[in-house]
Formats: sequence, structure tokens, C-alpha cells
Amino acid sequence: MHRAVVLVMTGKATVLESDGRVLHSERQEVPLPVVLVLTRYVHVPARRPVPPTRRTVLQRDGHRCAYCGGGADTVDHVHPRSRGGRHEWTNVVAACVRCNHRKADRTLHELGWELPFRPHAPRWSFTVGGAAARTEPAWSPYLVA
Repeated sequence: MHRAVVLVMTGKATVLESDGRVLHSERQEVPLPVVLVLTRYVHVPARRPVPPTRRTVLQRDGHRCAYCGGGADTVDHVHPRSRGGRHEWTNVVAACVRCNHRKADRTLHELGWELPFRPHAPRWSFTVGGAAARTEPAWSPYLVA
């Protein structure tokens, strides 16, 4: 909200929709913006890929263990690092402590286990903190499906 009000007050954005509330200062009233439109396009440079951290891997896998389907609270390297596995999206999955301990530094083939999915790097929009899942209903006419 703070960033939106600053953009409106500096003339960099215009309020398209407001929820009816108004912010007051000593000399000015600004409608509380819900939907803004920028007055000019600002190119945002492409971002580097997001590294696989504990938080982002758990988020990608929905906090579910890749091996048993239970709640996950740690990450596991499918091909163990001690055996040359790399710390990259295609080799890291969410796991519960029990499965992570049982697997230890062995490969899935040695244990006879299989992954129910192929690990992959998430889209950038997914890693922004799940913002797409928390959209404001008033935004729906302005968002591309």
C-alpha cells in the first residue's frame, strides 16, 4: 500500500479502482488504491534464476515429502552430494525427516524407491512468495488468465 500511494502522489501512477477509503494528510487526500495503472511503461530487467533454497524447494513441493507424501520440513538431494550429485533444482526435493534419514546417502535405485514426479525449476512468478495465490478479487478484470 505504501508503494502504491507513493507512486500516485509522485504522478507515476493513476488510481483505477479504490475501495472507498481515503488517506488523509495535512494538506491532501488520496483514495486508497486497489488497482493502479502506471503513467509510463518501465522495463524491468530479467532476473537471474532463483537458487534452490530450503524455503523455495518446500514451497515448490507444497511442503509434502516426495517419498511418503507426508508433511515435509527438510530437503533431500535425490542423487546424494557425497556421490557427485549437484545442488540444483532437478536434484533437490522436499522430504520429511524420517524419509531423509532412511535414504541417507543412498540412491533411489539402491533403495528401490521412485519419485512420483520429476523435480524441476519453478517459474519465477511462483517463487515470489506465492503472490499469485493471494490475488485481490478486484484485480481479476485486469489480470491475464
